[in-house]
Amino acid sequence: MALILRTFVRQGVLLSRPQCGVLYRHAAPMGTTAKEEMNKFWDKNAKLNRPVSPHLTIYKWSVPMAMSITHRGTGLGLSGAISAFAVAALVLPESYPYYLDLIRSLSVGPYLIGLAKFGIVFPVSYHTYNGIRHLLWDIGKGFKIPEVYRSGYTVIGLSIITTVALLSL
Repeated sequence: MALILRTFVRQGVLLSRPQCGVLYRHAAPMGTTAKEEMNKFWDKNAKLNRPVSPHLTIYKWSVPMAMSITHRGTGLGLSGAISAFAVAALVLPESYPYYLDLIRSLSVGPYLIGLAKFGIVFPVSYHTYNGIRHLLWDIGKGFKIPEVYRSGYTVIGLSIITTVALLSL
């Protein structure tokens, strides 16, 4: 609200209307602009030889960190794959059975089929279990560091078990 008021005051809109004085009477005058503040921030970081922003090379890797990155990656991969299949279903001229027969005619070996199954099953199972973990965090459960690690290892274990079970079908 204060930002909006300052914008109007700078443009002289409220200054020309005395009846609106109530709106900006309590607004603090700005000593500096946002650009000046930003320049001070970057100058200070340059003098202290700080990195531009925190990045992966300055942190010690941990299980929660790796799991967070994996969760984002599996979510991105799954949503990308679903979107690609949806667009393909809308754009490609033939029906689903035609493309299924085309894939069967390629005579790919069991190892490639297993790899494709893994590429589908592991991201789905991992993202689902880790999503449940995040839902538990949303209700305030499991924030202590030992619990974070324990739930992380549980998600990894359940994901592996589910992946192996579904790959064996």
